[in-house]
Amino acid sequence: MTETHLFEWAPTTPADLGLDQDDPLHGELLKLNVGPQHPATHGVLRLRITLDGETIHDCDPVVGYLHRGKEKTCESLGWRKFFVHTDRLDYVQPLLNNCAYALALEKLAGIEAPERAQEIRVLLMEISRIMAHLIYLGTTAIDLGAVTMFFLTFKERERAYDLLDAYTGHRMNNTYVRIGGVYADIDEDVARAMRSWLSEMPAKIDEFEALLTGNRIWYDRNKNVGILTTEDCFAWSLTGPNMRGSGCALDLRKDEPYSGYQEYDFEVPVGTIGDSYDRYLVRVEEMRQSVRIALQALDRLEKSRGDEFLLEDRHYVLPPKQRVHESMEELIFQFKIITDMSLPKGEAYHAVESSKGELGFFLASDGTSEPVRCHIRAPGLMNVQAVPLLARGRLLSDLMAIIGSLDFVMGEVDR
Repeated sequence: MTETHLFEWAPTTPADLGLDQDDPLHGELLKLNVGPQHPATHGVLRLRITLDGETIHDCDPVVGYLHRGKEKTCESLGWRKFFVHTDRLDYVQPLLNNCAYALALEKLAGIEAPERAQEIRVLLMEISRIMAHLIYLGTTAIDLGAVTMFFLTFKERERAYDLLDAYTGHRMNNTYVRIGGVYADIDEDVARAMRSWLSEMPAKIDEFEALLTGNRIWYDRNKNVGILTTEDCFAWSLTGPNMRGSGCALDLRKDEPYSGYQEYDFEVPVGTIGDSYDRYLVRVEEMRQSVRIALQALDRLEKSRGDEFLLEDRHYVLPPKQRVHESMEELIFQFKIITDMSLPKGEAYHAVESSKGELGFFLASDGTSEPVRCHIRAPGLMNVQAVPLLARGRLLSDLMAIIGSLDFVMGEVDR
């Protein structure tokens, strides 16, 4: 059984860490557990750290406390039934997970969702990105003492929850995306409500920045803390805002566009030195860009009103319920898709630009109704890898800023 005592006096000596044994500044070293039940670890993450006073000399992340075997679950449940489990990976952005999995399935099947379905997906993915960054901003701020920011960001996230509830029927874990499109078309009243919320978001983001960007405490707690170079990001497979904060403008929406992103006008914000403050600025600007993309998607949806939002392909897409009641052929299609939907033999990998970085699904099929292999490229796991790199030599208080700035969700890490 793994020890989870809060702390223990360690037999480690300064010499074990390469320190001068005779230096009076180095006393007895302390081994300390931060987590796995700690609000600032942003999930059930355990960090075993070795302290000399308040300076971190070693840090060892321990993951697995939330492990649920999602990849093997996919291999046993089959292609369609795994959709609901993608929601439970990065549970602050379930619709982004849905889209990543659907795109991998469609690539393997050799099909493409209708244009209107892609526009709806883009709208929901960008709203999900805003919601995920609101979580980052609120929780990291409260970790560092800015309690007011937590309430402001969660107020906006609650408004977004209401919109998704009205649209998909669920506040969380929406399971709205399907292979070949989306479950239902967007309601005009919900679209207007989304436009209203999105139009108000830039002013809200200005309010967030007024409280934090020039705030001396926030600046001092993040500036020059947890510096990641572009080389570090490539070495440790960090992507997304963490890489862009280091000055590398890699963004799959631009570099390997999917779902029609090449048709949208938006910019990719980048940082300069790659510290926690740069990563904060990048995410704030990404929220503005997501608002910009989502409003463009709503404009496109107004022009494509009445178009198909779900592919007409009875190998993979369920027929409308009314047709099932009227046609024996459609009833057979429904039965086959639900009980024994198979995908062509082969392999496929598709990734999307999630709020945490590159989220990808690798799928291998032998031509049957169950995957031979499902592997999820979880960006959160890569982000956790960087904690020791950034923590060594910093103060214990800096650890909270570093964890928050890397932005990971343990449901995805312990998939």
